[in-house]
Amino acid sequence: MQFNLIPLSSMNTTLYQFFTEDHQRIEKLLIKATENPEGIDMSYYHQFRTQLLRHIKMEEKILFPAAKKSNPDLMKVLLPQFRLEHGAITALMVPPPTMSLINVIWYLLEKHDLAEEKPGGLYEVCERLTKDHTQALLIQLCTTKEVPVHPPNPAPIAMESARRAMKRAGYDYDAIIQQIEN
Repeated sequence: MQFNLIPLSSMNTTLYQFFTEDHQRIEKLLIKATENPEGIDMSYYHQFRTQLLRHIKMEEKILFPAAKKSNPDLMKVLLPQFRLEHGAITALMVPPPTMSLINVIWYLLEKHDLAEEKPGGLYEVCERLTKDHTQALLIQLCTTKEVPVHPPNPAPIAMESARRAMKRAGYDYDAIIQQIEN
């Protein structure tokens, strides 16, 4: 089963709805990847990785530049934390998945998605700033290609890099694991 593109029926919606529905679609892939207690379904996990990275690409390459064009000063203030979190999430996609890693991914995604989706959050701000270009943006978003990914990298440096990226974004990998698993 392959989920490449978001349906073009999304074209009759708002950017906020487009991105929140994409969050839900991506979360369902992670749920499918982890529903078997015997192990992680790597086929679904691969789809989760590619779709999550595609989602980040849509925000970084299409949504953020469009909003920044409308109000560079506001976006200069709002975007740095989201970009640091995107870096951390991207780095977490590199090591092989373990249940601890997936728990940290869930934790970070919940915090990140809430900040984007909450009333007055990033999506609402971007929606307001780009309201005259919604349809053009939706066309670009719907045709965004997947990000090619390598197989997970078991080298210790992959996990070390993910921990450092999380630290830059204000998160402590080990503290999150301890909090979740206790």
